[in-house]
Amino acid sequence: MPSLLISHIAAVTGAGSGIGRAIALGFAREGASLAVIDIDAETAKKTAAEIDGEGGKAQAFTLDVTDAKACRAVANEVAAKLGSISILVNNAGIARRNAITADPDAVAKDWQDIMAINLTGAFNVTQAFLEQLRAAKGRIVNLGSIQSFVHIRTPSSAAYTVSKHGVLGFTKALAAELGKDGVRVNAIGPGFIATPLNANTRANHPEYVKVFMDHTPLGRAGTPEDIVGPAIFLASDLSAFVTGTIVMADGGYRTV
Repeated sequence: MPSLLISHIAAVTGAGSGIGRAIALGFAREGASLAVIDIDAETAKKTAAEIDGEGGKAQAFTLDVTDAKACRAVANEVAAKLGSISILVNNAGIARRNAITADPDAVAKDWQDIMAINLTGAFNVTQAFLEQLRAAKGRIVNLGSIQSFVHIRTPSSAAYTVSKHGVLGFTKALAAELGKDGVRVNAIGPGFIATPLNANTRANHPEYVKVFMDHTPLGRAGTPEDIVGPAIFLASDLSAFVTGTIVMADGGYRTV
């Protein structure tokens, strides 16, 4: 029976769909109890119900990660309902594809929203759960991207690239600071993953998808399930001496 995460309580943001949902389900299969966190209450409830239906334990929580006060309230609620967490996955994020030369107001709005969710949101949630993680000598898994290293050659939001560079920097900074407390901090760098987040791009802009595929040696888009293995590795004792790094799950994108 899978047991890599037995006795752990994990909080996963953006767990209502896509990569976050897949990670939450994967963690549950390995024995963890789950705090399923999403801004969309209904999708969070569906993921939690799916975990419960498979014999796991989960509670759904609604959260806007840009609201620091709400993050602290949810952290307290998770502790009261499930117990203190030992694993945090900062997965909540958005992506918008506007060139920097597009309408200035739209570009500015993209910048504000993407930074608030992708970067400040990860900070808010981490800070809210930090004492629980330090007490448990826990582990944090942040979702970076191939854009933690490169800017994709499409009309593409500079804000998204900057936010994912920031996530990698945040990961390294936390690893250095929290190592003395026994807290490990790592990131995952997905390549092009087929999720609801990019469904419109995949349906209406095949030329953008081709840019990714031309630089992916495995020749296919990833699936949310492709991220589950790396997440389990980084959340479990299999990676007991791993911190401050990023595990790429990009189909080989950065080799080309």
